[in-house]
Amino acid sequence: MTDHLFTLHADVLAAMRRGPRPFAKLVFVLSEDEEPADTTFSHFQDRVLAADPGDGLIALWHRTLTAWDLAEQADWSPAPPRTDARRADAYDRLGLPAGLRKALDSAVPVFKEPGPAVISKEFTSWYSRDTAAARSFYWSAYERLLRAKGWSDAAVSGLDEASHAVVERLSDPTRPEAYGARGLVVGYVQSGKTANFTGVTAKAIDAGYRLVIVLGGTLNLLRGQTQRRLDMELIGQENILRGADPADPDALVGIDYQEDADWPEKFVSHGGRPSALGAFDIERLTTRDNDYKSLLNGIRALEFEKQSRTEPLYAPANLHHAAARIMVVKKNKSVLDKLINDLRKIGPILSEIPALIIDDESDQASVNTTDPKKWEEGKVTRTAINGQISQLLGLLPRAQYVGYTATPFANVFVDPGDSEDIFPRDFLISLPRPTGYMGVQDFHDLDGDEGTAEETHVRGIHQDTGDRLQEALDAFVLTGALKLYRADRGVPEGPFRHHTMLVHESVRMAEHTALALRISTLWHQAAYTSHAGHDRLAALFAADFHRFADPELPTPDSYEELRAYVSRARQLINAGGTPVLVVNGDTERDYDQPDLDFERTPHVWKILVGGTKLSRGFTVEGLTVTYYRRTTQQADTLMQMGRWFGFRPGYRDLVRLYIGREEPVGKTRTVDLYEAFEAICRDEETFRAQLSRYATLVDGKPQVTPAQIPPLVSQHLAWIKPSARNKMFNAELVEIRSPGQWVEPTAYPVATPDLRANTEAWGAALGALGEDLSVFVTLSDSDRGGFTRYPARTAVLGHTQLLEIMSRLAWGRPDLFAPHLAYLRDASDAGCATDDWALILPQTSGPTSVSASILGSQPVTLVQRKRNARGVFNRISGVAHRQSAERIAGLRALSDDDPFATQLHRPRRGAVLLYPVVEPGTGSPEDLVTGGCIDPGKVVLAAAFIPAAGPAGKPVPYVRFRAVDSSRPDEATIEVP
Repeated sequence: MTDHLFTLHADVLAAMRRGPRPFAKLVFVLSEDEEPADTTFSHFQDRVLAADPGDGLIALWHRTLTAWDLAEQADWSPAPPRTDARRADAYDRLGLPAGLRKALDSAVPVFKEPGPAVISKEFTSWYSRDTAAARSFYWSAYERLLRAKGWSDAAVSGLDEASHAVVERLSDPTRPEAYGARGLVVGYVQSGKTANFTGVTAKAIDAGYRLVIVLGGTLNLLRGQTQRRLDMELIGQENILRGADPADPDALVGIDYQEDADWPEKFVSHGGRPSALGAFDIERLTTRDNDYKSLLNGIRALEFEKQSRTEPLYAPANLHHAAARIMVVKKNKSVLDKLINDLRKIGPILSEIPALIIDDESDQASVNTTDPKKWEEGKVTRTAINGQISQLLGLLPRAQYVGYTATPFANVFVDPGDSEDIFPRDFLISLPRPTGYMGVQDFHDLDGDEGTAEETHVRGIHQDTGDRLQEALDAFVLTGALKLYRADRGVPEGPFRHHTMLVHESVRMAEHTALALRISTLWHQAAYTSHAGHDRLAALFAADFHRFADPELPTPDSYEELRAYVSRARQLINAGGTPVLVVNGDTERDYDQPDLDFERTPHVWKILVGGTKLSRGFTVEGLTVTYYRRTTQQADTLMQMGRWFGFRPGYRDLVRLYIGREEPVGKTRTVDLYEAFEAICRDEETFRAQLSRYATLVDGKPQVTPAQIPPLVSQHLAWIKPSARNKMFNAELVEIRSPGQWVEPTAYPVATPDLRANTEAWGAALGALGEDLSVFVTLSDSDRGGFTRYPARTAVLGHTQLLEIMSRLAWGRPDLFAPHLAYLRDASDAGCATDDWALILPQTSGPTSVSASILGSQPVTLVQRKRNARGVFNRISGVAHRQSAERIAGLRALSDDDPFATQLHRPRRGAVLLYPVVEPGTGSPEDLVTGGCIDPGKVVLAAAFIPAAGPAGKPVPYVRFRAVDSSRPDEATIEVP
């Protein structure tokens, strides 16, 4: 039966390619009826309210509204994307009544998760939405495949926007003047970066790029993974077969994937040869099993036929009829040498080919790590792969370079002045955390002590716990059994095809072999078929997995219900006679193990033991239990070893991380690897947050360009550098400017003389505190009418007085506060724009509250805060105390319900929250107070401050710094005004 309403709405929405338009008018234009039935929307509204989950009409509107919500550039709406205001603008243009708007908002909520953050130079617009829609053969096929795989509308639209943001910043492939853009895309570890560069490749070849070189890792295993993804999701069956009859076995000789379990069903089909359908074919210059060796068909493989021989290849008359060439090559010197030598033979046409070079894991091998101090006068010395990438870019003047990585620090430290290097001079794009992704927030309680991430997923290995390796093996068996149990009860079993455990203790291969033998011995002694073995598993199930099970997923009430599945899980893990695979070595044969082939092996249920080669770029499918105890001193290296990050549909509640909390380093020191991961995760989250902050255009222009990004890299732990020393020759942070943004130093000194000196620096300010208390009100954001109150002692300090205090303070890490101090020193409109400061000391009056006079001040409440293992405080200020301070500083609107904040508010006034902190190790507050006073050397006076937000209420943060730039040798600094 024909769904006439669906057909009508599909036609109408298809006519809105440039954005929403009056719906009723288009209905009249497109309807075959003289009087269309639903111009009042009554039938549509009834349908929305009564719709089943699979209703095609609702799916159509879900797709359309989500695309409009997420569009980064919408000339039909001034509202920012992902907001209620943007949705309201769409409804206004459509002319929808209030009732229908409410129904659609319920059926299709506005997707408000953050989008990509883009730091970019100004660029010439050439790739509009109309341009993209006019030539979208391969992107449309890729989009259909993603939807068929179950991607949500928001995920597809988000990928569309993120990939569009990359392509529009490349050079126009038909541009007469050659220009090669350089960019960097930053994702998360195992978060779907390949999907993004597949989308970028699809859009780029649709737009006219005719040679795509993907640098896909340093091993053929990784290169082959990337090749297969591109073949399966972009290139497609018809381009792989190249006219061969799929029903003729003789015609298929030499064509790969014939033994692949997913061929041809899961490979995209274009419905015929693209060239016969009005598009263009893709010719593969590499295959899954064969890296680039030499051009398979000789130099002719890169000879492009021209429709108009008198015009260059990049002329539209030629470009859009030519086939595209794609190759996926290793970052290997001999392979790249062959490619470069072949390209040199081709001749002048190289200068006419619009090319795209995608560098996967671009901070690995691609960065030049030679020491500039050792270069010969006036000559750059390059490492092998960096030099070959530079040669490729030189041979292909129309080549665009886009790097992809989850650990970008090495890339942003590349010398911006080296025009032949890979510094992302044109754009840097930070991708958002994808929906369903298990990342740092799922393993670390970053916002305080009240989260459950650590309790649910992390099992620490301490000196008094033993190594917990047997427990980790038991957890691996139990989680395998639980996956089988869930598959039998309707949970999609695709993600359960593989079930793995990763053991990473050392970089040494000899130790891997010994560890694998030990694990094998433990496995065979575990007695999983005995009463003792089942009792041990039952106890772990009750204490751990049953306790933290996702209530939305099937989980047995008792171990007895799981027992049969334990037997099956054990058999799958032990298949082939051993539960353990060692994955290490420097050659391809070390990885060419049938039991490790996630693509061709039906079920990989194994314990993988290895080191570096089980980290960067290698996707461990089905990873559920990780046992990690290896130390390193580079943040990017450590982050790449976090293979437990990723997508875990149907079993994220089962994921467990066994990690060393007291691992020996040297002879006398131990380090906490969980704390180390948390520190570098904070570094990366800070980097991403600042990218997002500075991505907002001001007066239509970028606040910062990619050349000004290096200072945004931070370092929380002294013993873990952001990257290797030989990747950090540039960038010195001088200043962070943050009007209307909280600044909360946490690295205070510990020595008593320093604490006493700091307290004395605050002495005059403490003496200025009033005798009367102010009562501030914190209003609930979600509960109308809800509020809390807190009393506080207050004073007003001149800017010069606060600056003098801050300049006198001693710090545990002076380098972390120095950029903020430099900002405070400039009180002008171009600086912190703050004339004076409201000083606020929150007070409590409960039965456990302790107050004391400090250096003769009015009595103030002492608070307790604890330093973490790194010796710094996690947070100083109370969240409930910040709201009134933000009103005083102009960041929040004033409220009649918070009169004291209103009284203190002035233009160009900031706010300081000050806390007299007593650390637990110093003693209890009541024991430290004598005669109503406390020794100033026993108190940490810790502050959080927020500069004035400015009269417009829209603070514009930016950075000021020094960066080493070899193109400007006579200038010591590059200043961002």
